[in-house]
Amino acid sequence: MVATDYQDIAVEVSGQIGIVKFNRPDFLNAFGGRLLPETINAFRELNEDPDTVFTVLTGEGRFFSAGWDMRNDNSFPFGPFKTDADAKIAHSNHLFPCLELVRTIIDHSKIFVLAFNGPAVGGGAAWFLGLADTILAADSCHLQAPFSSLALVPENGSIRTLSHSLGIHRANDILIYGKRVTAQQLHTWGTVSELFPTTGFLSHVKLFLEKQLDDNDAKSMMVAKKLQATALRNERLLAAEIYKENSRTSGEERETVEALKEDSSLDWARVDEPRSSVTELQCLTKKWRR
Repeated sequence: MVATDYQDIAVEVSGQIGIVKFNRPDFLNAFGGRLLPETINAFRELNEDPDTVFTVLTGEGRFFSAGWDMRNDNSFPFGPFKTDADAKIAHSNHLFPCLELVRTIIDHSKIFVLAFNGPAVGGGAAWFLGLADTILAADSCHLQAPFSSLALVPENGSIRTLSHSLGIHRANDILIYGKRVTAQQLHTWGTVSELFPTTGFLSHVKLFLEKQLDDNDAKSMMVAKKLQATALRNERLLAAEIYKENSRTSGEERETVEALKEDSSLDWARVDEPRSSVTELQCLTKKWRR
């Protein structure tokens, strides 16, 4: 039973299925406000629920997540700092909520179902894909993680976890080169188990998982998940730690972030349209570098 009241996520339990839903649709479910700490807490609560087998992560509205909410994040550790130690501590503190969410998911005992209800961009595309036990997607979904074109880097060990899940070359296409990938492509690759219509997507997800519960023994499924996750745990945690040690904010990244935060011409409501805000971000980044 989930007892906590949440502001930026919604949580429900339907039989043996726990559902965590990003609930900032006006911000395309970007990672801001209370979303990260609330998601961590929800996964912990569901982990202790004796009745659930599946934990589903999805989004409210037309987007799964647009990634980091750069417009509303004033916590970037740009300094100036008195010592290098001060800089490292500030940077570690800034990364902690993101890394703690990843660690919480890595250690989650329930079967983690990633349910892409719509497009996922940046961290929304990168953070969870390589950690999920099962991936379901709406037919309107696509993923894009244009880190390199924005002078940023893939976060929280995602370059390694995605390589393990998709293979090195496909992961590089997505995370290094920013390739836009559709749900249909992911389904063809075998990454997405099932595609469902966008309309009524969550109902389709519940029906799919209820069928798995009807056809399979719940305890056996959870033990199988544990056997796999335990073998991968140290590698996944190490990937996140390596990211932390190699992601000290560079001067170029600082310029990119500050310019993105200050620019008022970007229309995030169009970020899922072809040649829309993702392309605009890339063009603006090139302009700022000049």
